[in-house]
Amino acid sequence: MAIKLRKSYKFALRSSLLITTFLTGLFSTFLLYKGQMDWLFTLLFAILCFGAAFLVIQIRVERFIYRRVKKIYDDVSLLESSTFSSKPVTTDMKTLTQEIEKFAEGKKIEIDTLKIREEYRKDFLGNVSHELKTPLFTVQGYILTLLDGAMNDKKIREKYLNRANKGVERLIYIVRDLDLITKLEVGGLKLEREDFDIIELIGNVFELLEMRAAEKEITLTFDMEYENPIYVNADREKIQQVVSNLLVNAIKYGSKNGTTEVSVENLIKNKVIIRVTDNGEGIPKQHIPRLFERFYRVDQSGSRKEGGSGLGLSIVKHIIEAHDEKIYVESEEDVGSEFSFTLEKASKSAS
Repeated sequence: MAIKLRKSYKFALRSSLLITTFLTGLFSTFLLYKGQMDWLFTLLFAILCFGAAFLVIQIRVERFIYRRVKKIYDDVSLLESSTFSSKPVTTDMKTLTQEIEKFAEGKKIEIDTLKIREEYRKDFLGNVSHELKTPLFTVQGYILTLLDGAMNDKKIREKYLNRANKGVERLIYIVRDLDLITKLEVGGLKLEREDFDIIELIGNVFELLEMRAAEKEITLTFDMEYENPIYVNADREKIQQVVSNLLVNAIKYGSKNGTTEVSVENLIKNKVIIRVTDNGEGIPKQHIPRLFERFYRVDQSGSRKEGGSGLGLSIVKHIIEAHDEKIYVESEEDVGSEFSFTLEKASKSAS
């Protein structure tokens, strides 16, 4: 145990003093009764009695505490025997109590952590099951309908095969995202860093999502006209996925006839921050801490009307963290949300 004062003799000293006082008193009474009282001899007896009592009590109590406390530690597998045996054990019960309390507090924290992980595991398995079974059952339903005779009708056959194909595409989409996020979590995905113009990349994503945004009558725009390029050093493909995922989310949950605005600002220490701001429905405060969890949805009704794998924001977080950068979120209901992340400026841009 981590104790600065290796041994405390308080218990043994006090106990020895009490025993010595009691025995010396008896011995003195006996000498007085015999009429042979000798104060020097009585003092010598007291010293010898005190020394003997102290040694016996100290050794016995230390071994008593050592064996029993060591057994407690061994039972809970907190420390190895070699760790314990190399250090003297205190006989100060106050110090010992403090150590046991520390141990109990540590175990409580460990148990609480395990409970949280178990809840997370249950939620994750439930979400994976839900996300996979929906398209699986859809595909199975269309195929069974075709096998029951619907395939003889050319129009129905073509329609059901197209719908089954969409279900398979959704399964592929989910599995692909799960594979990507697993690689990001275990560090198995190598980043291909390069210098590129972040303004150009965002503009390209705008073009890719133009039709999707037009369907909801949402305008994708910069906060200002960027006349000069801003170069960053990162994995171009992965950062494009980050920007795309954030913009897709803004389109999904943005208000009709709304605007999603992207800004790029300089920070200290050769950093830039990219902000994606929408004027959509916003996110309730209680959901913000869990936004980046896998499959977590603000809409707890189970509705999948907006599509997606439910992994977009989790992937975004892992990609940004793989770059050793930070991602932030601010939101207010009925006002809108802002997601922002930092990137390292390229040397040509920093200069």
